[in-house]
Amino acid sequence: MNQQKIYSIKEVTNYIKSVMDQDPLLTQIWIRGEISNFTHHSSGHMYFTLKDEASRLRSIMFAGNNRFIKFIPNNGMKVIAKGYISIYERDGQYQFYAQEMEPDGVGALYIAYEQLKKKLEEEGLFDPHIKKKLPSFPQSIGLITSGTGAAIRDMITTINRRYPYVHLLIYPVLVQGESAPKSIADAIDQMNEFGQADLLIVGRGGGSIEELWAFNEEIVARSIYASSIPIISAVGHETDFTIADFVADIRAATPTAAAELAVPHIDEVKTSITYLTKQLEKNMIRQTEQARGNLFRLLQSIVFRRPKQLVMEQVQRVDRLEDRLQFNLNKHMAFHKEKFYEVYHQLIQEKPQLKVQTHKEKLYHLNKQLQREMQTLKEGYRKDLSLKVGKLDALSPLKVLKRGYAIPFNEREKDIVKSINQVQLGDIIKLQLQDGKLDCQVWGMEEKINESK
Repeated sequence: MNQQKIYSIKEVTNYIKSVMDQDPLLTQIWIRGEISNFTHHSSGHMYFTLKDEASRLRSIMFAGNNRFIKFIPNNGMKVIAKGYISIYERDGQYQFYAQEMEPDGVGALYIAYEQLKKKLEEEGLFDPHIKKKLPSFPQSIGLITSGTGAAIRDMITTINRRYPYVHLLIYPVLVQGESAPKSIADAIDQMNEFGQADLLIVGRGGGSIEELWAFNEEIVARSIYASSIPIISAVGHETDFTIADFVADIRAATPTAAAELAVPHIDEVKTSITYLTKQLEKNMIRQTEQARGNLFRLLQSIVFRRPKQLVMEQVQRVDRLEDRLQFNLNKHMAFHKEKFYEVYHQLIQEKPQLKVQTHKEKLYHLNKQLQREMQTLKEGYRKDLSLKVGKLDALSPLKVLKRGYAIPFNEREKDIVKSINQVQLGDIIKLQLQDGKLDCQVWGMEEKINESK
């Protein structure tokens, strides 16, 4: 065997890894593919496979890199990823280490926007039934926006022009950049904690989707949803829609439109007050005239002109009613008294005591007669019973036994022996005599000759 160096698996793997790590193409490469076998590990790392029609590439994106992407990767999603290819020494397999990723053909921000919108909508944050009503005449309005720029100037100018009596609370915040979402959410939370504003306007002027992105973050949406103070969302231009617009109690197309929605116009308020004042005066005049007419009619009534006469009329009416009551009472008593005497005299004429005595004597005689008839019937039944008992006694078999006759039974004493055909020679029979029974045995039989034959 030739003297050649023998390498270990680890040495070969390290060599291949060093070659790949120094390759200018593999150390900084963009790859297009479809995600499959996606797993977001509890450690934060993402494990997946990038594939196309011909091949598959094992891939990983560490948590330090994937926290910057604006969307959530899913199986079947086509993406473009930037990273490097190297060897995973333990398995000896090469794999792609992704450092950046975005959807292929659709912007990452748009994907993130749609995903968050769907999530919050399913949780009910956009439900129109939970929207709070804006106050008609707010005394204090909180403006949460950039401290500089056209948006804050337009809102202050519009509010002061339309309704200068309102007090403005300005809370400057960052409206773009990585720190902007937390800055906006903290301002909403603190305004609610202070409780000094009747209404909040949250927004900024127009810009690109990247510049408006702070109002598409989940932390801002949840602060708006949790606010007990009504919120107007005023982000960008009329064509710009953000997540904050859907969660807020009402959306304004622009910051200036939000200021117009927040307060009424002072001229409209004055016109309304003037109209209501005139209507109030008319109603007061009409009610006064009605009250005056009612008072005049009351003054012309007999109650006020001759009150004593009205009282005397009622006194007379009471007297008449009392007389009528007494008359009816006497008439009623006389009628029932007459009825009483009629019944009393009728009762006297009927002589109930005499009738009771007569019926009592009649009942006594009827009772005596009933007893006699019952005694007669009893004697007749007794005689008839004696005759029937005599006949029954004459027909009794015991009388026959007294005359010297006997009654033969079979051995079991169940049947009377009436014919010699019922027994055989040697059978035991029992004879019933007047004073007892005999057990007998048949020693002979003699059949009676029928002389008629």
